[in-house]
Amino acid sequence: MSDPSPAIQLDDLRFAYGDHVALDGVSLEIARHEIFIFLGPNGGGKTTLFRLLSTLLPVQRGRIALLGFTLPTEVAEVRRRLGVVFQAPSLDKKLTVEENLDYQAALYGLHGKLLENRKERLLEQLKLADRRRQRVEQLSGGLRRRVELAKGMLHQPELLLLDEPSTGLDPGARADLWQYLLFLRDELGVTIVLTTHLLEEAERADRIAILDRGRIVAVGAPEELKATVGGDTLTIETDQPEAVIEALRRELHLEPQRFDHSVRLELPEAHQWVPRIVEVAGERLKSIQVGKPTLEDVFIDKTGHRFMELEVEASS
Repeated sequence: MSDPSPAIQLDDLRFAYGDHVALDGVSLEIARHEIFIFLGPNGGGKTTLFRLLSTLLPVQRGRIALLGFTLPTEVAEVRRRLGVVFQAPSLDKKLTVEENLDYQAALYGLHGKLLENRKERLLEQLKLADRRRQRVEQLSGGLRRRVELAKGMLHQPELLLLDEPSTGLDPGARADLWQYLLFLRDELGVTIVLTTHLLEEAERADRIAILDRGRIVAVGAPEELKATVGGDTLTIETDQPEAVIEALRRELHLEPQRFDHSVRLELPEAHQWVPRIVEVAGERLKSIQVGKPTLEDVFIDKTGHRFMELEVEASS
């Protein structure tokens, strides 16, 4: 009989580095056997949350339960059932693929026929069998990521955590990564939790949670979240955004938002408004674009600012 408890349960989770609040009252449940993504710009709280879930940071306030076990009191039970793939490389580049797996196996007390069978299966599943005696330093970024996955799955965890797994991968390597993740979910019943700042990657998840400045502002399936945005999105590029906004308010009784040199509107049947908006904006308009809601539109709708704005803030 399957365990009815959630794979992950967070209750009013809070974490601060001195005066900086990284997580501010995060509560959430993640079901077993789903692919769940924490989406947010750099600085939004993803890294802190990942470190807490992977047992690298102690809980300051609130509660974390993984696979029915509470942190930190049952951390040993959690670690036996948890697989982790960090964003930073953890491979020894001077060792071969197989030697890296052997060192990982030693940490979990795996040896003999059991270990050999698991290695063979993983190397085949991840298309690494012909690379087993090759040094890691000779592999491409995509192949190295596969070896990281093999390490994380060697002890057959029930829950797999991946921190920004697609960073630095080309489109082909990303496609291979996701093919394997879907295999883990569908064939082996593994619960998979990722962090990412890539909007297009979040579209692949069963459900996502959008993080903004340490808070969860939205949770749900990608299509469900996009459906919460009020209609189509219409974006006007202009060098005079304030003048355009004032004209739209005065002439058409609309309530646009400004983002740098663009003006944004959410409107049902937005394409029908284009001729009227073009007439009102006049020569101040450089371009106008109509589209269906995206996850960035969801982010804007929930936070009032653009996704990339926080990326710039975090890197400056």
